[in-house]
Amino acid sequence: MTTDSDTTDDTESSADHPRAVVLLSGGMDSATAAFEAHERGYEVYALHTSYGQRTEDRELECARQLADDVDAADFLQIETGHLAAIGASSLTDDELDVSDADMESDEIPTSYVPFRNANLLAMAVSYAEANDCEAVFIGAHSEDFSGYPDCRPAFFEAFETVVDVGTKPETDIAIEAPFVEWSKTDIAERGVDLEVPYEHTWSCYRENEPACGTCDACAFRLQAFQHIGVRDPIEYAQRPSYVDDPA
Repeated sequence: MTTDSDTTDDTESSADHPRAVVLLSGGMDSATAAFEAHERGYEVYALHTSYGQRTEDRELECARQLADDVDAADFLQIETGHLAAIGASSLTDDELDVSDADMESDEIPTSYVPFRNANLLAMAVSYAEANDCEAVFIGAHSEDFSGYPDCRPAFFEAFETVVDVGTKPETDIAIEAPFVEWSKTDIAERGVDLEVPYEHTWSCYRENEPACGTCDACAFRLQAFQHIGVRDPIEYAQRPSYVDDPA
């Protein structure tokens, strides 16, 4: 485990604002969740995990920059190599190909990392309890839970019950998934309103630079920006249109 801490000395500021851990992957959803938490008045404690994913170096770089952008009180990076050792995901297993996007599929994609969010949330709750935080924010949304079972609203509700049972009696930590009923387009629109620096985010499952433009993560991201008429500021090898032309 490695940690970078840049905790503010402004004790008055800390006393005035509630604290929240944000799971900050470096992608657009988590970035928007960080800015949403900040907008709601929380002092952000950013948690980034590197679990052997193909683009972990770029994601870490983006997460560090976003933590600075949102003026995070602390940034914690944790190595979770056990997820790569367990395998069974194209994000961590070189023998599995990252598939091109299939926007209409209801199947669980090969990019699913088994029970990843339970692992990440467990660490985030530990971090939150140790720092007297009142909430843990995660950027999961409706287009995630159509393919990833650990992104469903029922999962987060159940996990909050686990937190209530498994922490100290005086601990009260809410699991906040503010976009869980939203589309990727809704998130992009909210992020533009919040002035999220999307140029400091990374979503591609395949490449550190440029983004491929054709994996699931790239496709849903590009489609969201295309829906709201804003050009995605990161570089792509391909930039297909994922919006139907008007009849």
